[in-house]
Amino acid sequence: MAQALDQVDYDTLDAAKRRFIDAAKRTLGFASAYGIVPASGLGASANVFSFNLAPFLEAGARELSMTLVPEGLGTADDTRPDDLSEEELRRFWWNIGIKIISCLTNDAATSGMQTILLGLYLPSSTPETIFTPAFLDGFLDGVVEGCKRVGCVYLSGETPQLKTKMIPGRLDIAGSVFGVMPAGVAPIDSSHLDAGNTIVLVESSGPHENGFTPLRKLAQSLPDGYRTKLPSGQEFWEAMNAASYLYTPLVQAVLGEGIRPTAMENITGHGWQKLMRSVKPLRYVIETMLPVPEIFTFVEGHLEGGAETMLTVFNYGAGFAFYTESEQDAERIVILAREHKLTAVIAGRVEASLSREVVIEPLGITLKGDSFGIARGV
Repeated sequence: MAQALDQVDYDTLDAAKRRFIDAAKRTLGFASAYGIVPASGLGASANVFSFNLAPFLEAGARELSMTLVPEGLGTADDTRPDDLSEEELRRFWWNIGIKIISCLTNDAATSGMQTILLGLYLPSSTPETIFTPAFLDGFLDGVVEGCKRVGCVYLSGETPQLKTKMIPGRLDIAGSVFGVMPAGVAPIDSSHLDAGNTIVLVESSGPHENGFTPLRKLAQSLPDGYRTKLPSGQEFWEAMNAASYLYTPLVQAVLGEGIRPTAMENITGHGWQKLMRSVKPLRYVIETMLPVPEIFTFVEGHLEGGAETMLTVFNYGAGFAFYTESEQDAERIVILAREHKLTAVIAGRVEASLSREVVIEPLGITLKGDSFGIARGV
């Protein structure tokens, strides 16, 4: 007996695709300093961005430094309670829209790159349960707002139905960005990082995109799960999914002032160990910390390992780091951060050392490089 054709649900996918195209149209002017996207081309298999080379030619640039960064959030839908109202769902998905922009563009910003184009990949096995009005309204509004803040165009997306390949009711969220260095500015690659540099730390809004495995596990043991209230009254799911800060505008403001950091780091996976990402044998001494968000103090009180574990898993309140050759440049970065509604502090200094390590003096903790297996540079 012949079997019925089991085919992809194109009705649902096409409806979602039209919403994604509408969202893309809202971002077309966000990177106008770098080029344009003809609106008539959206919806094609390969959309077009016409890059403006004039500023680079005028600056006498003989090379165009660029990057392509792929990154993902995973199945973010399992970081919330199941009983959210429609308004709470929209707010949750808005934050997730910001988070995918964050994990893509903040990485690009560590080299000084201005993200120009952004693409998304959102596969699922049951699109009819994924692409709901709450998701499409919240997530796409978040993506558009993130693109606006960063100054990039959401150019393309893919929403395949992968039956039998993914858990029903779950969505994988990933994407990639194309970024370039501003005209006349060389990429920041940590080659000039050295003893005597000053460290500036910029605040985070909470976990950003890292540490969610222990957060999900903790939620299972809390009395009200994700609905458990923190001392402030905010619920656990809200605090852990707070919209991430986007650091590209601050980085571009720093470069636009003529400041050339010796290194920049997005403090994500591995926590504060990222401060010693350079392969060079240096000691990073932190004398002043930023305020620690409530979500971290709450989690620290429920997990084993104390502050040291928090520092090696989470950003613990510091989402981005600048390293400068002069304290004057560091002071200017703190001011620029304030102008971008971010709190930053001159946190410490870089010293010569026989090996890599981060010394957090206020906590009496030293993180050793031999336990941190990744490094930047040669």
